[in-house]
Amino acid sequence: MSWWDYGYQIAGMANRTTLVDNNTWNNSHIALVGKAMSSTEEKSYEIMTSLDVDYVLVIFGGVIGYSGDDINKFLWMVRIAEGEHPKDIKESDYFTDRGEFRIDSEGAPALLNCLMYKLSYYRFGELKLDYRGPAGYDRTRNAIIGNKDFELTYLEEAYTTEHWLVRIYRVKKPNEFNRPSLKLSERILTPTNYITKKNPKRRKGYIRSRPTVIKGKRTKKLQ
Repeated sequence: MSWWDYGYQIAGMANRTTLVDNNTWNNSHIALVGKAMSSTEEKSYEIMTSLDVDYVLVIFGGVIGYSGDDINKFLWMVRIAEGEHPKDIKESDYFTDRGEFRIDSEGAPALLNCLMYKLSYYRFGELKLDYRGPAGYDRTRNAIIGNKDFELTYLEEAYTTEHWLVRIYRVKKPNEFNRPSLKLSERILTPTNYITKKNPKRRKGYIRSRPTVIKGKRTKKLQ
């Protein structure tokens, strides 16, 4: 899943099926993708599973100062989604009370918690582009992002290019994000118990991958 701008490139260069592409005749489908990008991660996951989405791609220019990324296109996703789903998505929710579109700490909660924001800025709050500057500084928007400390529940990072321009995430299956995560040091392996009905004198073969030699009687030589 990605915004329709990259549909032909993904199909032609990566040989992967996309939900929407540059043939924009299916406005309702584009609006559904826009709704997924504009919603919270939990609500987006319901849409993605209904569409059988495996991966999500976003373009992010905050590291190199690329102004044509998905954050700058985001309001078009909101507007198209609102046209088809006016009860769920409202463009005004993504602006501040003063009518500003901001990605910093004064940004609208709907923006700071939507899927597009999280996929663009995942781990970005830890990144310092310059030793003199703060972590999480977006060169395209000239601002420090407002939501830094978050984790993804329903998706996981699969690939990010060197300069963070292309970011790809894998959509987890339902049985993955419900499993408790244990640290490697806390994992305990239970040894296998070997069960046999034979008494110690009749055992033979391999026990726990160690050979056992069974002594026998010497045969009498034939005259």
